[in-house]
Amino acid sequence: MDEAFGRFLNVVDVEATCWADGPPRGESSEIIEIGICVVDTAGWRRGERRRILVRPRRSRISAFCTELTGLTQADVDGGVDFATACTRVRDELRGPYRTWASWGDYDRRQFERQCVGGVGYPFGSRHINVKERFATAFGLHRGVGMSSALAKAGLPLEGRHHRGDDDAWNIAALVVELARLGHPITG
Repeated sequence: MDEAFGRFLNVVDVEATCWADGPPRGESSEIIEIGICVVDTAGWRRGERRRILVRPRRSRISAFCTELTGLTQADVDGGVDFATACTRVRDELRGPYRTWASWGDYDRRQFERQCVGGVGYPFGSRHINVKERFATAFGLHRGVGMSSALAKAGLPLEGRHHRGDDDAWNIAALVVELARLGHPITG
């Protein structure tokens, strides 16, 4: 499928295993959910919304993580392995060919960490930190959290905060709002 370069932007948000007091011995933070919202930059509209649950290999879902994300061990046990999730992002969402964006650099760094050791990185090199762009557009000295940014922009928080697909949808709303205000997010 051919598409004009720069026409679509993949807005990504990941959730990872987490603990109130750090990981138990032998466990480490792993992606358990990849949320993606595709933004059509021709009209600055949110489009496809995708959720990929990922089965962790080295960690388990803590009670803290379930409270934060709503995800349980049973949910992620029904997910795909990380390599399959990356293949879906690469092939179905044209990961290497589209600019991608996230709120801050955590998502980019988490993918980079987990792709070491044989799993192909599912994105190209064009990543945009929406948190930084938002701070600049709104004249803030430093970035704010996504929910605070939504409030500052006068937008509602849709869905559940700390849920990958909902957060990607909300970050995409901020991307669309920035474009409306004359600050389009482009590579």
